[in-house]
Amino acid sequence: MQTSTNITKKDTEHLRYCLSLAKEALNAGDEPFGSILVDANNNVIAEARNRVNEKTALAHPEIELAQWAADNLNVQERKNITMYTTGEHCPMCAAAHGWVGIGSLVYLSSGKQLNTWLNEFGAEPAPIKFIPSEEIIKNSAIKGPAKGPMLEKIKNLHRKYYQ
Repeated sequence: MQTSTNITKKDTEHLRYCLSLAKEALNAGDEPFGSILVDANNNVIAEARNRVNEKTALAHPEIELAQWAADNLNVQERKNITMYTTGEHCPMCAAAHGWVGIGSLVYLSSGKQLNTWLNEFGAEPAPIKFIPSEEIIKNSAIKGPAKGPMLEKIKNLHRKYYQ
């Protein structure tokens, strides 16, 4: 599907929530990533933050939420939910999103932006190649990256992590 950057006011509110989860992850000593699932009635039905330092390298919030959706929602319900997240999916998370059949994805910052920031911060490069989510996920509406102050906030959270 085609990616859009038309982030709505509703999207912005949900991305703010994701930012609070990313800050929580950072405060727990982990990389600042946070994600939520929102149903067709605009209700947050599940949330997760990065827990790589607490569990394993695979403990990305998007993986946790894809698993939650698979365990708790039927196929039609999964088609009608949106995953909001502070960072565009890595290939592993994009694959989980696609296999579970989550309807939409809205992300704050892109993988390309994260790579640029890591270089800017003098951090080690990511151990994977970021591939745009739309090249992995079929049949899902995708929006991102956002622009403006929230994008700067997530960049600053990443800067703090790598300092």
